[in-house]
Amino acid sequence: MDRSSFILAAEDVLRQGLALLDSIEEDAYSRKDEGPWGSSIGAHYRHVLDHFLCLIEGLWDYQINYDHRNRNRDIETSLEVARCTTQELVEALQAIPADVLPHNCVVTYSVGYGSCDAQTVSSIVARELMFCVGHAIHHYAIMKLLCSLRAVALPNEFGVAPSTLKYLQAQATS
Repeated sequence: MDRSSFILAAEDVLRQGLALLDSIEEDAYSRKDEGPWGSSIGAHYRHVLDHFLCLIEGLWDYQINYDHRNRNRDIETSLEVARCTTQELVEALQAIPADVLPHNCVVTYSVGYGSCDAQTVSSIVARELMFCVGHAIHHYAIMKLLCSLRAVALPNEFGVAPSTLKYLQAQATS
């Protein structure tokens, strides 16, 4: 298993988050809109980081619980706290040894509504790292829409899946 591609993908997506933080004012980052949007860019970004934090927290005992998110409101409202947390995550990812990625793990996550209990499934660490990257990209797409409402410019690739970017590039060259 190629450690570098998994770690680099996660680092890349977190560095995109840092670029967002560098492109936005704190008011635009933390402001909640009325109506169907309902949450701030900061709330989405905190949610993204929470999943990476759960992964790192559960990494060493191979028990990853995405329901144990800290939901640190400071990440939602402070660009500096968001930057520091993101940088700490990049450093934590860089410290993951190669032999950890293919290791089996147990993942807990609530997926049902109502009185359904959290579900526990078997996975591997690399798969969970891929989940966190894909989850981040999904929320980046939402954040990109919210940024457009605030006239915050982001790169075209922000919030677009790598497979979509490759497809679009292939279409442009054919």
